[in-house]
Amino acid sequence: MRYALMSDIHANLPALRAVLNDIAKRDVDAVYHLGDLTGYAPWPNETVALLRERGIPGIAGNYDSTVATDYKHCGCRAENPRQEELSHISYEWTRAHVSAETKEYLASLPFRLDLRPLGGHVSGPTITLVHGNQTLNTVYVTEDRDDVFLSKMAGDLGSRTNDAVCFGHTHKPWHRVVDGIHFINTGSVGRPKDGNRRACYAIISASESQLSVEFIRVEYEIKEAVAATNAAGLPEEFADQLQDPVSE
Repeated sequence: MRYALMSDIHANLPALRAVLNDIAKRDVDAVYHLGDLTGYAPWPNETVALLRERGIPGIAGNYDSTVATDYKHCGCRAENPRQEELSHISYEWTRAHVSAETKEYLASLPFRLDLRPLGGHVSGPTITLVHGNQTLNTVYVTEDRDDVFLSKMAGDLGSRTNDAVCFGHTHKPWHRVVDGIHFINTGSVGRPKDGNRRACYAIISASESQLSVEFIRVEYEIKEAVAATNAAGLPEEFADQLQDPVSE
């Protein structure tokens, strides 16, 4: 089985369209999203509508569950006062612009999904999808997390050797194996933070004895996203972040 996994679209419709077009050209059995469909860009309703139109299931990111429940903030981490201010501006803009239908869909998203590439009737690998960690979708599982942290995460999820735990939230793709368990951050479709402005998603290939990961980078109409973000009255920093230089 080959799964296309994408996370952190963040209402960037041009990036999502480009990724879906790229996936359509590849040999993929199923597509899933790992949450954070809204926030920072001006297409929250259109993003959700496109995913629903394509029948793409997924889980709730912190932005999705907080918007759905009218929580006091988005659960985003800020490194300085300006970032915190920007996170509140984005969150309030999103809450003011999501439709009742979008909000209802966000509220329906599960916290986690377990995929069984070989089917549930035989033993085989499990691919678990979460947004943050096993407890909260607000926890950042960064690449510098130690093996003890990751092993506890896997143990709490019930993961075993040859299984995979897939997540997003940090907007930076990476893959590591600890005690035979694959830990995979699928990166961000709509708001990458790894110095590469292109949209990112992952393809997971799984068999009874082997699992492999490929990170795919996709060019999209960044100028369209920048123009619409500015036209929506969102802070210039949101548009500027989309234009970060590409680093290979």
